[in-house]
Amino acid sequence: MRAQNPPQTDRVESTDPCIVGNRGLSAKLEPFDSYWQAPEDVDAGYDSFYAYYKANYIPHIPVDRDAKILVISCGPGYLVNTLNRHGYKNVIGIDSDGSKVSNAEKRKLNCTTAEAFPYLADCDMAFDVIIPEQELNHLTLEEQLTFLRLCHDNLEPSGIVFVYGLNGANPMVGSENLSHNIDHFNTFTEYSLSQTLELAGFVNITTVPLKLYVFWKNPLNYVGLAVTSVYEIYCRIMFKLYGKNVKILSKKLAAVAYRSS
Repeated sequence: MRAQNPPQTDRVESTDPCIVGNRGLSAKLEPFDSYWQAPEDVDAGYDSFYAYYKANYIPHIPVDRDAKILVISCGPGYLVNTLNRHGYKNVIGIDSDGSKVSNAEKRKLNCTTAEAFPYLADCDMAFDVIIPEQELNHLTLEEQLTFLRLCHDNLEPSGIVFVYGLNGANPMVGSENLSHNIDHFNTFTEYSLSQTLELAGFVNITTVPLKLYVFWKNPLNYVGLAVTSVYEIYCRIMFKLYGKNVKILSKKLAAVAYRSS
């Protein structure tokens, strides 16, 4: 059975501009709670993103297929689709762009149009897992903390968030990750991503690299994997020589964090 969308409550209306609506968010062209990475051929993305999410996300999701999962900035429902294919049926996806959600609805995925901050502020359902499908870097630090605290408040006592962002530690792409998009407000390292989650009240934080080369049917996948692996080993050695214990050098990095008791 699909999860039901949480009903609205009679909570006092917030004056926080982030919670009131997207007009209060700093990102103007690519707001955080809408998915901006779908290919032009939206339908083709269901297979390619399935491979990506299967490799990077599924190993970190609770094995309980009845887990209540909220996917934020779900876009066409790529992650919702992946979770459903792996037996997770109690999944809700939200995205602030109704035109993107319409693609998910055509596939009968449980996605709806909603802005992330107001949705979380008004939600009276506790989730086991909350996953934003968009990078945290589309939020300023204060917006990140507001968002993560809202997630914390909407989790079961043993619930987790799975978040990701652009990695600033990679010398090749770190600075470009930040500067190529005016709606990117920071980058992370494994340390600073953990700091952000700690400030929001999370505990037992584990940072992980997000694998880029997961398309095993493509021979070029192995070439890319080999070249980037050698480069990252070299960078780790150089960081070590400079007194920096940097372990994650992937283009993007993620973290799993638990709600504090």
